[in-house]
Amino acid sequence: MDWLQIVVLAIVQGVTEFLPVSSSAHLILVPVLTDWDDQGLAFDVALHLGSLAAVLIYFRHDIFNMTGSWVRSVTTRQLDADARLAWGVILATIPVGLAALLFRDVIETVLRSPVWISMGLIIFGLLLGWADWRHRGAREVQGMNWKDIMLIGLAQALALFPGVSRSGVTMTAALMLGLSREASARFSFLLSIPVIVLACALESYGLARAEEAVDWGAMIAGVVLSGISAYLCIHYFLVFIKRIGMQPFVIYRIILGIALLWIFY
Repeated sequence: MDWLQIVVLAIVQGVTEFLPVSSSAHLILVPVLTDWDDQGLAFDVALHLGSLAAVLIYFRHDIFNMTGSWVRSVTTRQLDADARLAWGVILATIPVGLAALLFRDVIETVLRSPVWISMGLIIFGLLLGWADWRHRGAREVQGMNWKDIMLIGLAQALALFPGVSRSGVTMTAALMLGLSREASARFSFLLSIPVIVLACALESYGLARAEEAVDWGAMIAGVVLSGISAYLCIHYFLVFIKRIGMQPFVIYRIILGIALLWIFY
């Protein structure tokens, strides 16, 4: 890879990982639209590690409190708000983990075409817009019950299909359940932590089996650039949605989906 490809892919991953626009769709489409060679598993791992570092640093205080409360809940069997949230993140991750094991081959072959991506962008973009318009409430993360958590977790499993967007579909489900925009985004970002960890582990396993040569310069640059862009994205997205909401992302998804259908169909 040349440095232009490294910079573009790292920034695209960092920005789109947490926006409701589908990072997987963008990372699939960038090589298609530019005729660049596939970036390879090693660089994918680096990009995800950068995004993981960003969300861990941004929510470090929440994660510290959740971890401490979760450990105490295991020993004392008593749940406070942070322990409930920690258990909620764990439980909501189970559906996407099972779906990945069951449908991975189909998702990585049949559904990675630009046409399927465009359909995911448009359909789930419209659902996000509808949820933000009609169902947005004022509930906070601490007010979620176990049913809410499992429904959001089931929705997250749909994000395995390229074009759906993990953050987009979890925010959609949270908005439909009456959470505020900020609460929906915060829970979605916390949910990203175990998902990214699992993705990195899976990709690292594939990398070890493939014995792919590693370009350490590209890896380090990918981690740093992806991490910086992801951190900035999280910060400004939380500010942005308070004032304007999800509709600009809905419009972007629809325009991008229509453009892809026009180009590839």
